[in-house]
Amino acid sequence: MPISVALLFPSTVPGLDVSAAREVFGVDRSYLVDPWYEFAGWAPNGAQSCDACRAERLWNTDQLADAHTIVVPAWPDAHQAPPAALVRAIQAAHGAGARVIAASTGVFVLAAAGLLDGRRASVHWAHADALAARYPRVEPDSAARYVDDGDLLTSVGGAASLDLFLHVVSLDHGPAVAEALARRLVAPFAEPASDSPALAEPDTDEVLAQILPWASERLECPLTVEDMAQQARVSRRTLTRHFRSTTGMAPLQWLLSQRVHRAQRLLETTALSIEQIAAQTGMGTGATLRRHFSRTTGLPPDAYRRWFRAHGAERHVQTDPAGPGP
Repeated sequence: MPISVALLFPSTVPGLDVSAAREVFGVDRSYLVDPWYEFAGWAPNGAQSCDACRAERLWNTDQLADAHTIVVPAWPDAHQAPPAALVRAIQAAHGAGARVIAASTGVFVLAAAGLLDGRRASVHWAHADALAARYPRVEPDSAARYVDDGDLLTSVGGAASLDLFLHVVSLDHGPAVAEALARRLVAPFAEPASDSPALAEPDTDEVLAQILPWASERLECPLTVEDMAQQARVSRRTLTRHFRSTTGMAPLQWLLSQRVHRAQRLLETTALSIEQIAAQTGMGTGATLRRHFSRTTGLPPDAYRRWFRAHGAERHVQTDPAGPGP
C-alpha cells in the first residue's frame, strides 16, 4: 500500500515548503519505487477545489485522521491561533498513529495541539522567542535545520524543508531512493549518520531503570508519554531528557522499537497471524504492524518470517489455538 500524505494548504500564496512537499510527495516517482506516495491536499474552509494545490484529491478536516503522514507548512499568521477544528483533527490523527511534519511556522500548529510539549522542535530564529513565550513546554531549536523526533518532525522552513522531506523519503524508501530523488531535483542529500546510540544500555539511569521494564511488560497497551511519566513520577520533559541521553531516542520512538523487536521474536518463534502479532505488540492492526515493521527492518513481516526460516535459524514454532497462522 502506498504511504498516504496529506498536505495542508494555507489560505495565502503557497510558500517554498508547500512547493517542496508537493514536488517530493505529490509528483509520481514510481520510476524510483512503486508504489510512490498517495498524495492528498487539505484546503481551508472545506474547499472543493484548489488551483494552487495541484492535488488530485482534496480531503476535508475529518479525513485527516486517515493519513499516514500530515505535512503542516508555514502558517499564515503565527500569532493567531489555528482553527480549533484543525487542531482537534491533528490531535486525533496523531493519536491514531499519524506522523506529523511541520515546516517553518507550521510548528505553531503542532504546539497549539499540545503535540510538542516536552519535545525539541526546529524553528526559524525569527520565531523562536515567540514560540517559547506562547508554548513554554516546547524546546525551540533554531540551530537545527530539522529535527526528527520519530512521529513528529519539524524544520526551520525554506530550503531546510526540502532537506527534511528527502530525509522522510529516506526513512520510508531507503537512502538510495532519497539520493536518486535529490539528484533529480538537483538538491543535496546527506544520508543520516548510522552511529546512533539507540541501543545503549540504560543501567546507569535510575529513572529509566524502573520505567523501561514496566513499559516492556505492557507493549500491548496503548501507552503514552504521559503514562510513562506518571509511572516514573517525573514530568514529560524530564522523562524525554532521560530517554534521549540514555537511549538516543524519544520515549515513543523507543516504545515503537520495542514493539517491533517483540514482533520479530513472535515471527521467529510462533505461528501467530500478523493480526494476532499486531494485537500482542500494541500495533492495533496488521496494516499498522506492516508499516512500522517494514520501515524499521526493511522487510514486511511475512517476508521477514520467510527469510528467518529459510536461513535455518533455531526455533520452536508454537501453534496458536486461537486461530491459524499466516
